[in-house]
Order: sequence, then C-alpha cells, then structure tokens
Amino acid sequence: MSAIVLESVLTCPHCGFAKRESMPTNACQYFYECSNCKALLRPNPGDCCVFCSFGSVKCPPIQLQRGCCG
Repeated sequence: MSAIVLESVLTCPHCGFAKRESMPTNACQYFYECSNCKALLRPNPGDCCVFCSFGSVKCPPIQLQRGCCG
C-alpha cells in the first residue's frame, strides 16, 4: 500500500495560478478561493471536492479508494 499524499497543487481554471495546499483528511473541501484572482472554486460535477477537480493529487479518501464524505 502506498503512502497517502496530504498536499496537492491547486490550479485555478480562471487565471492559471497554482498554489500548494494541505488537504484535510477528515472532511471534503467544497470551496476554495484563488489567492490570485479571488475566484471561488467549487468541485466539478461528479467530483467530491476542489482537490479532485483542480488539484495535482486527489483527496485522501479517494486515494484510499473509498467514497468521499459518504
């Protein structure tokens, strides 16, 4: 079993700004404000959190192949 990655680089789909963020292990993050353009990001349809939609790494529950926030 591989180690769970707890950091992901979120890339804003509006301005392209990327920032490394720590992912919560016990909750989904539904909203994220881009620190560059201030756009409020929400998960894409079918994704559980902003890390699954815009991150370089999926959230910890998805990495563990569990459902997220269920």
